[in-house]
Amino acid sequence: MAHHTSRHGMDDQMADAIAVVNECHDTCLTTISYCLEHGGEHAKAEHIRLMLDCVDICRTAAAFMLRDSALEGRVCAVCAEVCDACAADCERFTGDERMQACAEVCRRCAESCRQMAASAA
Repeated sequence: MAHHTSRHGMDDQMADAIAVVNECHDTCLTTISYCLEHGGEHAKAEHIRLMLDCVDICRTAAAFMLRDSALEGRVCAVCAEVCDACAADCERFTGDERMQACAEVCRRCAESCRQMAASAA
């Protein structure tokens, strides 16, 4: 990754946040395939839609941070909200390690995005 200097002077924090949202994007995207293959509750439309929302907002948040957008804080706040919702939905699949791992990544992403939103305010 290229060196990124933000207007906030948070090179490491920004790079870490981008890495976390990219990890969340990738994890949710691959978990969607798992859910569709698993079927049943895993493949219900509401669950898949929420996971797709998480995939898309993570991609968007990374792009806003990479280009140092003036709106990155607002996008990161929305990303945190969506990731929290996705984590809660994945956590309901108790006993499913793959879903619990996805929830954990979403929680980390939500926390990172909350920190970015707070520092951009």
